[in-house]
Amino acid sequence: MAKFSTNTSETQFSSSKVELLESTVSATVGITHSLFRGSSVPTNGSEAIGKGQRLKVAAKYRAEYLSSRELPRGVERREAKQDGEQSERLQKHITFAAAPLATTKRLTAFGEKGGNLQFGRAAISVDDEVQRVVDNLSGRQQRARPKKPKTPTRELLTAEAAKSSRIGDGQPLPPGQQVVRKRNYEPAKPEWHAPWKLMRVISGHIGWVRSLAVEPGNKWFASGSVDRTIKIWDLASGTLKLTLTGHISPVRGLAVSSRHPYLFSCGEDKQVKCWDLETNKVVRQYHGHLSGVYALSLHPVLDLLVTAGRDSVARVWDIRTKQQVHVLTGHKSTVSAVECQEADPQVITGSMDSTVRLWDLAAGKTMSTLTHHKKSVRALALHPTEFGFASASSDSIKQWRCPKGDFVQNFDGHTAIVNSLSLNSDGVLASGGDDGSMRFWDWKSGHCFQDTATVAQPGSLDSENGIFCSTFDRTGFRLITGEADKTIKIWKEDEEATEESHPIDFRPSLSRRRF
Repeated sequence: MAKFSTNTSETQFSSSKVELLESTVSATVGITHSLFRGSSVPTNGSEAIGKGQRLKVAAKYRAEYLSSRELPRGVERREAKQDGEQSERLQKHITFAAAPLATTKRLTAFGEKGGNLQFGRAAISVDDEVQRVVDNLSGRQQRARPKKPKTPTRELLTAEAAKSSRIGDGQPLPPGQQVVRKRNYEPAKPEWHAPWKLMRVISGHIGWVRSLAVEPGNKWFASGSVDRTIKIWDLASGTLKLTLTGHISPVRGLAVSSRHPYLFSCGEDKQVKCWDLETNKVVRQYHGHLSGVYALSLHPVLDLLVTAGRDSVARVWDIRTKQQVHVLTGHKSTVSAVECQEADPQVITGSMDSTVRLWDLAAGKTMSTLTHHKKSVRALALHPTEFGFASASSDSIKQWRCPKGDFVQNFDGHTAIVNSLSLNSDGVLASGGDDGSMRFWDWKSGHCFQDTATVAQPGSLDSENGIFCSTFDRTGFRLITGEADKTIKIWKEDEEATEESHPIDFRPSLSRRRF
């Protein structure tokens, strides 16, 4: 009897399909005739077309896509391990994959009944899927509603706190939920340095002393002045040894070669001269600058000379052939300072356009431009042992790290225009201003351990106590300054000072400027 009833239901289901197909065909034929005749489409025809399209999509979906909705065994096993409460149900579904014939029969029966079959945690409804496909084909796709954010209720916060405490019990946090504690800024503690005091005052020039240079043997030094002369002084006694004349304007730059017996000088007369120290005569002149030359520097390894001045360029010269190798263009104002070193950037320039440029000497182009300063950059100083340098302007002194020119820290405290910078191997940075102020800094921490001022010689005006240039000797134990009162002063460390007599008064600020 049961078998007979099953056959009867199948016969009724097939006859209903035949009737639906016949009605669909007849409706389609009628619509075609009506279109050719120009009449409108009847309503029952559109309903028949919707039923036929639904039947077609449902048959295609059951035949091709329904069997793929079963989860693989690996996924089910992984979910079973993660969720212990649903392990029994998942184990039942795993047995379906071992019997593909039974699974196929169950899917077929599921499709015919139009019910829901549950795989793991997801419930699948064929009618819902078919309806969605039909809606997409007919252009009735619904827009997804935006999900409303969950309000932070008390229960939700409690659950999150419990979850975080459960994760923290010996279990590592997920990558996206790891908390990184911000590192507190701890300023470097300064090293103790003995204070500096005035050792000797040398008079001899009749104009401002604008440039200084110490020879590699540390026996004498040269000074250039506004009186257009270059004087050679004995470093130990401070006596005058020689006076060189040849410039017709103030001498702004001096450099002594460590590989040749040459002294190089430049001035506001647009001339760059090479002096032979064995004959005390000019042996070469380098022509090319269009205006006054304010700074020069010798390359420590190559036979190259770099000069810079008011024409806003730095020129690279071959010492032997007097040929111009490069013209380093890019600054928009007077280039007031230039330094050379062995490794890239081999040339560093500071300009009155408030920028510092690092140059690629081989290509003759700018590697990077440092725009941190707000005022004219008038002085540069290279560290003798570390790969870094300092630049000075009227707003501050800044420390940089090579080769990219990374900013390190500020040396704040000067209230005047800083004209000179000098740095020795002990980490003492000396700066001099145009108002006569002198400051000594610790290189690593940026702490100013001494704030003093120069004193103009008797008979000078109060305005003539400015410092224009400075340099350490080769040992770093003597500081030589050229000043506006036409004198040269030599400074040294106080030998009687101790850490107890001159303790470090270090008061770091809580904030740190990063520019």
